[in-house]
Amino acid sequence: MSKRQVYLLSPKELSPETIAVAFAKTSRSPESFREIATGLTEASSAKFHERWVVGYGHASVAEHAVLHIAMENVSRLAVECIESNRLASYTEKSTRYQKWDADGFIIPPELEGHPLRDLFLSTCKLLFNTYAQSLGPVRSLVEEKHPPRENEAEDAYDRRIRSQYVDSCRYLLPAASLANLGMTANARVLEHAIAKMLSHPLQEVRDIGEEVKNAAMAEIPTLVKYANPMPYLSETSTAFTGIYRGDEANIHREKSADASEWCQLIDYDPEGENRILAAGIYKIGEMPYLHALDKVRSLSKSELVNMAEKFLGSLGEHDAPLRELEHTTYTFDLILDQGAYAEFKRHRMMTQTPQILTARNGFATPRQIVEANFEALYLSAMNTAAKTFEILSAWNPDVASYVVPNGFNRRILFTLNLREAFAFCQLRSAANAHFSMRRVALRVAEEIKRVHPLLAKYMHLPNETWQEIEAQSL
Repeated sequence: MSKRQVYLLSPKELSPETIAVAFAKTSRSPESFREIATGLTEASSAKFHERWVVGYGHASVAEHAVLHIAMENVSRLAVECIESNRLASYTEKSTRYQKWDADGFIIPPELEGHPLRDLFLSTCKLLFNTYAQSLGPVRSLVEEKHPPRENEAEDAYDRRIRSQYVDSCRYLLPAASLANLGMTANARVLEHAIAKMLSHPLQEVRDIGEEVKNAAMAEIPTLVKYANPMPYLSETSTAFTGIYRGDEANIHREKSADASEWCQLIDYDPEGENRILAAGIYKIGEMPYLHALDKVRSLSKSELVNMAEKFLGSLGEHDAPLRELEHTTYTFDLILDQGAYAEFKRHRMMTQTPQILTARNGFATPRQIVEANFEALYLSAMNTAAKTFEILSAWNPDVASYVVPNGFNRRILFTLNLREAFAFCQLRSAANAHFSMRRVALRVAEEIKRVHPLLAKYMHLPNETWQEIEAQSL
């Protein structure tokens, strides 16, 4: 009997393309991975990929080539496209734990030599200066409520309370703010990501796409060299933009700008809980699924409660629920501030459809801004940004988004299954989460509990409501 072996094919010794070929060849070769890898060269690996990945479309082979890409000084607006790839991993500079310098923003390439450049520049400078001015007063407010501990060093104290005051001040930062991020992705995902960037309406994003492609080509020249713009993406967007910008659509937009109904559950399966429990029976049984569903439908209320307890009752706070919870979904129409959306977008297991970032859905004013007697300057800066947005939007709606601060509201349509709902609501309602995200998470949980109380009650949530968070923070 052959001895079991578990070992790494190290990227310190082998290129990503060679590792991908070594894994791919095991399907038809009796040799060990080490033996296969030893017989490979850069040239033979490239030839293999040209034939099987490019020529025959066996794209899954490219998933074994993994790259880590560092990107610095890209705008928050560009980050939205970069981070829109479901199967990649990202870490980015936090607006909650770091502070921004006065010149920490991009001037879009489209504005070079344009008459509106000065207006854009002056508005961004105003927003960044107002942000810098707000840090002191809001920090003083936080210090009154959370004084230093005995013998606590100043640096340690600032690290401890920083997010508590920066959380409110960051509402002034525009989407042009610069960020650093790291991206880890396999070559298959990366090729699609590059194609999306190259097809984007913003020049900055297209330029980043070219730079990412060039960086990747140094390691996986065969696997990304055919990453090119996708006309389908740009043409579809252009076609729908033409439909939307009719008079009727604009009237509808004006009527729908009210944010009072900021979180609406617009679609769900009334029998979703039955379908999940039936999937649980199906998993351990030998019957067709419809027989399992009929069985669940025949149970009394007390029997269903008992079954749900057996299904989720032992779920620990940090445990992932069984995948059977993925058999029912919920669709929400949500309005949240742009700062919260920057965190919301990271939940890529959902299906998210955000609208373009505008200044037309109003903005949030954090309570700390008011209590620190900074409201007048805050409102002045936000209103100036809104006026600049409208001027820029008449020329180029995509570029206009750069000037919109984090405090402005944005619409997003999203669909998630119950398993992802557990993960999202529990993570984002935690005490250390941003107050805007805690409000969203608890509201989403409330809506799901309303329609599916039998299973949703097993979410591990804090003992507070979204209304309380709203009253305390916004």
